[in-house]
Amino acid sequence: MPNVRQPRSGSMQFWPRKRAKRSYARIRHSPHLKDKGLVAFAGYKVGMTHLQAIETKKTSHRKGEEISIPVTILECPPLKIHSIRLYKKNFAGMKMVKEVVQHSKDLGRKIPVSKKPKAHDLSALNSIDYDDVKVVVYTQPRLANTERKKPELFEISLGGSKEDKLAYAKEHFEKDILFETVFKEGEFTDLRVITIGKGFQGPVKRFGISLRQSKSEKAIRNPGSLGPWMGQGHIMYRVAHAGKMGYHMRTEYNKQIIKIIKDGKTIMPKGGFLRYGNTKAQLILVKGSIGGPKKRLVIMQKAERKTTGDLPTIQEINVSEKQGN
Repeated sequence: MPNVRQPRSGSMQFWPRKRAKRSYARIRHSPHLKDKGLVAFAGYKVGMTHLQAIETKKTSHRKGEEISIPVTILECPPLKIHSIRLYKKNFAGMKMVKEVVQHSKDLGRKIPVSKKPKAHDLSALNSIDYDDVKVVVYTQPRLANTERKKPELFEISLGGSKEDKLAYAKEHFEKDILFETVFKEGEFTDLRVITIGKGFQGPVKRFGISLRQSKSEKAIRNPGSLGPWMGQGHIMYRVAHAGKMGYHMRTEYNKQIIKIIKDGKTIMPKGGFLRYGNTKAQLILVKGSIGGPKKRLVIMQKAERKTTGDLPTIQEINVSEKQGN
C-alpha cells in the first residue's frame, strides 16, 4: 500500500513571510467614522489573567451562569500629538501639503529635536485648502513600567468631518490624550501587533509539512521533492523551506474591551506581574489572547468589521501570582 503524502499545509494567506522592520505595527488602513476623535490608541502588553463573570449573551446556553473569561492586560499611558498633517487629494492619491510640528524633549531619543524650537502657529492651518487631517502621535513609556525610554512614533487618522478633525487636533495639540476618551467598555477593537520572533526554524515547524518515512534518503524533516522548477538553481517560492519564523505584523479583529481600570493596584498580584513588574498607568482588560511578547506595543484601532456583543457582568478578577504556585 503506498504511503499517504502531504507535501505542504502551511497557510499562504501571508506571503512572503517577511519579518517586520520595527517592533510596533503600522496602520495601513483606518475606518471612516462620523464621531469626532482619534481612531486608534496604543498600549503595552502586561500579561494575562482570568476573571469570573455572569454570562449575559442572549444566545449562549450558559446565560445567567458564572463563567471564566481569559483576558489580556494592557498598560495604556496617555498619548501626545507630535504634529498635525494636512492632506490634499491629487491624481496620485493623498499628498501632504502642510505639517505643524511640536518640539518635545521626550522625542529627543527618537528623532532630532531642535534646541531652539520655533513657536508653532496653528492659525496658519485655516488658510490652507485640504481634504483630510491626520496626527502623528508618540507614546510616553516613562509613564509605564516598560524599562524603555525611547518613545514610539506613528500616524493616526481622525474621525468626523475635516473641520472636526482640524478642531480636535488643535484642541489636543499640547495635551495628554487618555484611553477612555477614545474607547469605552464593551467596545470592539482591532489589534495590530508584532508577533514573537522564533528565529531560524525548519519546514516542519514553519509550514506544518508531514515527516517523511524513516527509510527516506538524506533527511526526514525535509519537504522531499522540490518541484519541477529546479533548473539553474531556481526553486519555486511555494516549496516549504527553512527560514526565519515569527516577528510578523498581524491584525486580530474584533477583540472586546472588557474593563478599563484607572488604578492598576486593584488587580496587581503580589510581587507585580510576571516578567513585567508593577504598573504605573491605567490598565485595559481585553477578552482573549493577544500576539507578541510582554512589554511590546499593541496598537488598538476602531473595529472595521463592526459587531455588537453583550458585556459580561464581572464578579471577580483573579489576582493570584502567575509563578506556578
